[in-house]
Amino acid sequence: MVSYLDNAATTRLHPEVRDVLERAGELGNPSSLHSLGRRARHALEDARETVAACLGVSPVEIVLTSGATEANNLALFGMARHRRTRGSHVIYTALEHSSVVGPCDALETEGFRVSRLGCDALGFVDAEHLEGALTPDTIVASIMLANNEVGTVQPVAEIASLARPRGVVIHCDAAQACGKMRLRPHELGVDLMTLSAHKMHGPRGAGVLFVREGVDLEPLFRGGGQESGRRPGTENVLGAIGLAAALRVAERDLEENVAHMERLRSRLRDGLAEQLPQAVLDGDVSPRLPSILNVRFPGLESEALVLSLDAEGVCVSSGSACYSGDRRPSSVLLAMGLDTASARSALRFSVAADTNEREIDRALVIVPALVDRMNAAP
Repeated sequence: MVSYLDNAATTRLHPEVRDVLERAGELGNPSSLHSLGRRARHALEDARETVAACLGVSPVEIVLTSGATEANNLALFGMARHRRTRGSHVIYTALEHSSVVGPCDALETEGFRVSRLGCDALGFVDAEHLEGALTPDTIVASIMLANNEVGTVQPVAEIASLARPRGVVIHCDAAQACGKMRLRPHELGVDLMTLSAHKMHGPRGAGVLFVREGVDLEPLFRGGGQESGRRPGTENVLGAIGLAAALRVAERDLEENVAHMERLRSRLRDGLAEQLPQAVLDGDVSPRLPSILNVRFPGLESEALVLSLDAEGVCVSSGSACYSGDRRPSSVLLAMGLDTASARSALRFSVAADTNEREIDRALVIVPALVDRMNAAP
């Protein structure tokens, strides 16, 4: 048996989603005029309408992408380049995923002025701090809804209410919040929002960028009119179908799933705290996701812990999957004020709707025993 506790990296496919994909049958290119092409087009637009209904938005505001990384790149590059005649200042926070940080770094090489806002020791961004960073030249600000390493939920609605009246476009990476929160872009007041299918028991390689109606951006790619010209290229119909099914199931079962995840996370947190009093919890306050538990084991290296736990059948991570293999400590934990050694001692445990108590109980046997052995080693 394997205890899979790395659901923040990716989740297992939901049985209902798998069934929907298997029933989809043979589909053509949705731009083709023949029957298989028309069938694909109908399936694609049905999926778009389902996603839009779940988010409480219009189907014309949904851009289907290959995942959250593409959606974040499209949001940042597309918005900054489109609005360059209005200004050149871009803001992002120290909590952002690498698929936001990377575009912001690249925009700086293109001549944009980029500001990186810090966070407090609990992993929260101060809305007033962000407001203070705004200038007449600010064109776009990117703020993650829920952090993928420590699980803190950011005051996105408050930030949007302060920034949008000043003409700043707000982008929100909500990939990690998928399946753990109700996602309503209009209620949050954001202009752009990123979603990812595989974070909510959907297929890998499928994502969404919500683009508020009336907001224009420059496409990343050229050479086709798909997605209203915002994302050229033959659409991933099966990916869209799977994403729509996953979001529908996630919305339907949200309250039950959140309660389940909170119960398992608390069981894991309390068990580790009881057996390993030296362990330190990071970002363990409200508001936060019900799924993520970030724990530091002082004096130990997270990479060694991850590999040793894997050898015993417990899958966890030392942070974002996109930084796997990177020897640098977590930029999020450093931004929260941790020193390098402390940041390198952290593990991220993450549960999901299909995690069971046996997986937690097994981890509560293996993790403390391994930590004790590693601490006792010369």
